[in-house]
Amino acid sequence: MKRFEKRWAGTALVVPVLALAACGGGGDGGGDATSGGATSGGATTGAGGESVSIGITQIVSHPSLDAAREGFKEALADAGYDVTYDEQNAQGDPATATSIATTFAGAGHDLVLAIATPTAQASAQAIIDTPILITAVTDPLEAGLVDSWESPGGNLTGTSDLNPVEEQLSLLTEIAPDAKTVGIVYSSGEVNSEIQVALAEEAAAELGLTIEVATVTTSAEVQQAAESLDVDAFYVPTDNTVVSAFESLLQVAEADQVPVIAAEADTVERGAVATYGIDYTELGYQTGEMAVEILEGADPADMPIQTQEELTLVVNPAAAERLGVEIPDAVLERADTVLE
Repeated sequence: MKRFEKRWAGTALVVPVLALAACGGGGDGGGDATSGGATSGGATTGAGGESVSIGITQIVSHPSLDAAREGFKEALADAGYDVTYDEQNAQGDPATATSIATTFAGAGHDLVLAIATPTAQASAQAIIDTPILITAVTDPLEAGLVDSWESPGGNLTGTSDLNPVEEQLSLLTEIAPDAKTVGIVYSSGEVNSEIQVALAEEAAAELGLTIEVATVTTSAEVQQAAESLDVDAFYVPTDNTVVSAFESLLQVAEADQVPVIAAEADTVERGAVATYGIDYTELGYQTGEMAVEILEGADPADMPIQTQEELTLVVNPAAAERLGVEIPDAVLERADTVLE
């Protein structure tokens, strides 16, 4: 049952043309690109005894985005909702994301969850009468999704995964004090990444570091782009194209014996040295709690974009050894998680 009145018809935000050329197929799959359907269903009695259906659109599968999706579903389950989910994955293709959003616009879902910026933009453009939750979007204002962080103003709100880039690069200077140049490989079509690179360049100037960049359009280009950089360390932002092909960048770093600092913990588990960042499962859970509020009658137009205030330091000593560095005791002692 829809509790959400169709009050935004004709007032959807106008978003930029989807020129996001990012995202190769990488990753470990995920949902069906266009034909997949509900993955869980059955009785759908929510907190109020009413049935709900939620469409989930995700740009690509990789551990962070998958964690956000599962955290979201966990929050709905904890709130007592037994939801029918219609889960779709664009497999890294923005055109497919647009197709999914168009299908969702007429699907009659009570709510749509859009994971990552390209799917959020596609959803905002196509869906005008259903509330949209976003997550894993770095800057929804810069992406043209909201009127402001405090007052989104339309049928869309959610959570940002804006990283503490300065703190992460500062961590690099502790682990590799001799590093002077930092390489960043990123997708030239992903707004998220452009924002993070700008933040990194600003922070680097304060820390005495120099940022060197190489851009890609597909995950297949990541290794070659990494090889083109002669740097003392790599920083991996939350770029969906690069993260989905992280192992190819890691191979270059191991060959060159330079450390890799990541923007989030899942990439540290896959072989980066450390991060000081957010927990995507928690971020998804936070987004799910916002979904519950909307299903109970809250207006997304008045719900500020949320960020995650609690950050965690995650280190991977074994990865550090493979990359030719040693994590200082001072960092190990204050780490929230030391991976075995």
